[in-house]
Amino acid sequence: MPKKNDVYIFIDSQNLHHSILSQGWEIDYKKLCLLLKKKYKATKIFYFIGYSNKNKALYSRLERYGYVLIFKPTLVIYKAGIRQLKGNVDGELILQAMIEYRNYRKAIIVSGDGDYLCLIQYLNKRNKLEKIIVPDINNYSRLLKKYANKIVDINLHQDDIERE
Repeated sequence: MPKKNDVYIFIDSQNLHHSILSQGWEIDYKKLCLLLKKKYKATKIFYFIGYSNKNKALYSRLERYGYVLIFKPTLVIYKAGIRQLKGNVDGELILQAMIEYRNYRKAIIVSGDGDYLCLIQYLNKRNKLEKIIVPDINNYSRLLKKYANKIVDINLHQDDIERE
């Protein structure tokens, strides 16, 4: 049974990272973790990320900051002749939110991806959806527009979480 105040946060790292970079700034992930704990009363923060051996130092840092990392194996793809790592974490995020369902009172999803609509609908119907924090208020899935009253623009916190 979840405690009265348990708020779990589920972060789609790629959606967050790439959306913020496309707006011309970078997140300080230590500051983000502190903000999520203070402002949103997070008791557990899951960070879904593609795994690459060359990023072990990053993973260690994120864990030290307080994130619970959930890894997705990555694939190498070539887009317009450019080598890229691909690690779509949508399935892992949805599954983990359901595995943890009985352990939290409220959930916050950090993503603007419409692939989470089924999870958001389910959580909202059961009064477990606290917020959807979107990385780009001008470019998130129209499927989520129905939940406008739950949506928070992460850019409102830019001054508190921007990397210096």
